[in-house]
Amino acid sequence: MKSEKDGIKERSYKFALRILNLGKSLPKSRAGDVLGRQITRSGTSIGANVEEAIGAFSKEDFTFKMNTALKEARETQYWLRLTRDSNLVAANRMESLIQEAEEITKILGAIVRSSRAKK
Repeated sequence: MKSEKDGIKERSYKFALRILNLGKSLPKSRAGDVLGRQITRSGTSIGANVEEAIGAFSKEDFTFKMNTALKEARETQYWLRLTRDSNLVAANRMESLIQEAEEITKILGAIVRSSRAKK
């Protein structure tokens, strides 16, 4: 049976791949370049911080890294919504990414709350 940490690890990795593909498909314009950089940075950082949390040396470090991943997930939601609402990409393509970012945010929030409660 997969642990919660294993599940978010795999899910955030797959999400990062989807984010990279979105970045490649954004229009070659000033707005597309800015949003592409922001989405790519925050969207791939989620999984990197989850990986760091799993390898943490202490409970405090684990909580800190998971909280950082949570903040990156929230930021990614913002950039995804901005991309959708600016009509740079078809809204229907963006909806599943926005939904996944919201679900990842909820999972990370639960992990952080649980970790803080166990202190």
